Amino acid sequence: MREWKTIHQNSLTDPGEISHVFSLRTQTVGSVTATYPAMINPYYRSIIERADDPLYRQVIPDRLEISRENLNCSEDPIGEDRYSPVPNLTHRYPDRVLFLISHTCPIYCRFCTRKRKVGRGLKVDEQTIEQGLAYIRSDDRIRDVLLSGGDPLMLEDKTLECILGEVRDIPHVEIIRIGTRVPGALPHRITPALAACLSDHNPLYIHTHFNHPGEITDLSREACGILADAGIPMSNQSVLLKGINDNPETLESLFRSLLTMRIRPYYLFHVDNVRGADHFRTTIEEGLAIMDTLHRRTSSMALPRYALDLPDGGGKVNLTTGTVQSVGDGKYLIAAPEGEMVQYSDPECSVTSNMKASNK
Repeated sequence: MREWKTIHQNSLTDPGEISHVFSLRTQTVGSVTATYPAMINPYYRSIIERADDPLYRQVIPDRLEISRENLNCSEDPIGEDRYSPVPNLTHRYPDRVLFLISHTCPIYCRFCTRKRKVGRGLKVDEQTIEQGLAYIRSDDRIRDVLLSGGDPLMLEDKTLECILGEVRDIPHVEIIRIGTRVPGALPHRITPALAACLSDHNPLYIHTHFNHPGEITDLSREACGILADAGIPMSNQSVLLKGINDNPETLESLFRSLLTMRIRPYYLFHVDNVRGADHFRTTIEEGLAIMDTLHRRTSSMALPRYALDLPDGGGKVNLTTGTVQSVGDGKYLIAAPEGEMVQYSDPECSVTSNMKASNK
């Protein structure tokens, strides 16, 4: 069995095991994972330096996920299901679709937009994949297919090759993209064989997901080097996370490091208003201030777009001082893609998550 499969199979998922390894209360961890499952593979566990560090907080269950404030948030904050004509496919924009082809990930991020699905109700099988492919074939407006999940790179090479081949054979599909956490969370999965499989279907782009410089290791650098050497363009999508990377110094280090790995910083996403992740949200003003500082400190090449997915399928917008109008009390008017002004609110409570105190 290949190394990455062995690592994945030895992931921590049981509340008792997680509690024992990280010296937490089993009852607390269990109460969270009963709603939002956990997945912490041995590699990612090995790069966590201490309790409550930025990597720890991304994967360790926190009782704030099921707090009263979090229950006021949405299960599907950006309206993916609203624009889903067939299972596991979202068609929000005319020329592109989001297609979920995997139900698992190398780790389960506690801030995930799809907390309602990943590890819970996300069912991916031959039938849902064929339904998605049939839908894409039926609409010749679709030129761009973003494969996601779960994580597409958690599929076996042969399975991924089959799906990619089916998508590539659709005449009107010009671009294939893959969103993945694997290079930073399970770099052993990236092999020359996988890179060759992917490069056979160019133009194909990979969106990596690194949130913190601590996720950049010798192994992750090697993994990204394999992909880059195979001629696969890479860009990175980070999430602005309270208490994890919400300062210019951390993000500057991350973005500069990504460029040395031949990965272009693409998006810095404001955390979606997803149930179970409200304690990770900063305010928009804080995000704008961080971006303003970065503009003065580093080159444009190292700067991603600061973006927000508007609630209920309102669309993706770039957050700048020109698109955001503050109306006070943490409320904003934001210009949506179609031009209308949409109201958006910061978290009602600024919750500081002290994981060591809350979980022990």
